[in-house]
Amino acid sequence: MSRTNDLRPPAHSHSLAGLRPRSLSGPLTSSAFFDHGFHYSTKLRAHSSCINALALSSNGGRFLASGGDDLDVHLWDFHQEDINKPYHTLIGPRVIHDSSASFTQDSIGGTDTIVHQYDVSRLEIGPLSKLPMNMVREHVRDTIRDVTCSPFRDEVFLSGSENGRIIQHDARLSFSPNIRTVDIIQLTAEVTSVQFHPTVENLFITSDSDSNVCLRDTRMAFGPRNSRSNEGIVRTFHTTIARRNFGTMSRPEPSSVAFDREGKKLAITSLHYYPTIYSLSDTYPLAICTGNSVARSPGQRTYSNSCTMKHGCFGGPDPMISDDDYYLGGSDDFCGYLWKIPPVEQLMAQREEIPAHEWRLDGSNIVGELAYTDKLFNADSSKFIPTELSTPSAVLKGHNSIVNTGLIHPQFPLILTSGIESTITLHSPFPSCPFSRQLSLTPQEVRQLPSSTTPEEARVIDSLLLGVEPAFRETADEAEMDTIRLFDRILRMEGGADPFEVLPWVQTSEDTDDSSSDTSMV
Repeated sequence: MSRTNDLRPPAHSHSLAGLRPRSLSGPLTSSAFFDHGFHYSTKLRAHSSCINALALSSNGGRFLASGGDDLDVHLWDFHQEDINKPYHTLIGPRVIHDSSASFTQDSIGGTDTIVHQYDVSRLEIGPLSKLPMNMVREHVRDTIRDVTCSPFRDEVFLSGSENGRIIQHDARLSFSPNIRTVDIIQLTAEVTSVQFHPTVENLFITSDSDSNVCLRDTRMAFGPRNSRSNEGIVRTFHTTIARRNFGTMSRPEPSSVAFDREGKKLAITSLHYYPTIYSLSDTYPLAICTGNSVARSPGQRTYSNSCTMKHGCFGGPDPMISDDDYYLGGSDDFCGYLWKIPPVEQLMAQREEIPAHEWRLDGSNIVGELAYTDKLFNADSSKFIPTELSTPSAVLKGHNSIVNTGLIHPQFPLILTSGIESTITLHSPFPSCPFSRQLSLTPQEVRQLPSSTTPEEARVIDSLLLGVEPAFRETADEAEMDTIRLFDRILRMEGGADPFEVLPWVQTSEDTDDSSSDTSMV
């Protein structure tokens, strides 16, 4: 199938293909605009419920795909003069993944047992069929969590599911519910993310609900049993955090893993913790991304991730102009956060290594700090404290509830964010751009989370407990407010939790047997 309109994220997050509009050429894509801020915004409106997934096509990001709870997959064309409605709409599953998984190439997965495939090769020419050209039913009685398409072979993609299965699919072979065992890896925990490496054909990365994040090689992971080795694992990244003088450790659950444009760095977004940056060549993290140094008014919250599955992405200016790299993530405080990521060498120099004997000393100046350790928690091994990137380049506002996912456009100085609300927010440094003349200054006031249950919220919760639709929903806006009220309740119950209290982990004898025994082959 032609790659002309692949709806996979670009193999290089900033790859340029096709024509660049003259008004955004040259220095307008420099990092100065990323550092200055994205003060203008507009809304893309078409969905009727939460938007959980965004993806840009690999042809310079001309097309945006958005999907969520309403079963519609909208395709937006950034070559329109005024992007006020979708260019085309597909009928798909309820989508729960983000750009790194949901709309890769022409394959979509969701809270479903089926992968839907669409032919988008003629998207620029005219309307497409709304229905999938193929429905892959190889996850029998199992919910798919992630889908990733090979940047090198159109016919090949991977899917991961809640029962721990990772399946390698090849469209050149006939799809059948009777999956070949040579195409399966069976993990012992739920798959939370699977992503192909952007520049090395055989590499892919996986994460699971037991906090295992592993770089794997397809040549070792799939195929006849006698050709497999160690589940294909070539590197396991340390995700266990320890707190000095605390009886347990914690292994926050990853919800997504993302590569940078060259595949030299990766970011893990985890529940109840911060986005964490790794070098692909180092098993310990280099940095954590927080909002702790952002000036806040009384009662204003900062970055947190406790309630929904969030997905981030790397991006930035045209790499021909600047090597600067950024990471974008959504937050429970109703904002998106954009961090500038320094070079790996600089982060490596700033990371602190704590020798084992210092970690055990009473009265040490590292009391209360968190450090990363290996899963086996070897008492004689050093602990590592990654540097904290506490001042984001931009805090993206304009939302009234949780932001789950975001994208950095590969060609324009443009950021897109979405989440609990039914709109996509388009952020720009400028009041206008080639595809929208309706950008306004983004309100800087962020909606405050109610400190206690409101009567309207109580009505929504009571209706849900009774299994009926909340009353008085006369408009779509009222229905959306009911969804927001539901997540307000969840935020008050679960928000800001300490990972050592809600995700404690204590080493057992099984953990000391073999650190690579977290998976088992079919």
